Amino acid sequence: MADSFSKKENFKKKIQKQKEKALRREERKTNNNKGKDMEDVFMYVDEFGRLTSTPPEQRQEVNLDDIQLGAAPIIEEDPRKTGIVTFLSEKGYGFITEDNTKENIFFHNNNCAEPVKKGNKVSFEKEKSPKGFSAVEIQIVK
Repeated sequence: MADSFSKKENFKKKIQKQKEKALRREERKTNNNKGKDMEDVFMYVDEFGRLTSTPPEQRQEVNLDDIQLGAAPIIEEDPRKTGIVTFLSEKGYGFITEDNTKENIFFHNNNCAEPVKKGNKVSFEKEKSPKGFSAVEIQIVK
């Protein structure tokens, strides 16, 4: 009597699983870490605090006169952000999706200069609140 279609398919799947298992076993045998030298396992910290595999005695000397100390230049960032009102509840709160980061920022109608609607493009300032960021000084962009 002939085997049914499902029996044939199950048999094919079983054979395929056995092949995959054998491949994984061979891969583990070739890529095992047993018997490696201890030097291959060690990591060192260089003079800048970065991890490296080069031991300190094999590193090149760094000329300390070439290193400039000081604070990084401060880049003034525009505090005004833009976004679109994506949600607005009847209770007076909603969310703005920021254009640059696509982050949802909470807002309340008390922080709006004029009434906003869902889909309005607005500009705002981000302010840290106890539950995350919130938008303040919200104005509709025309």
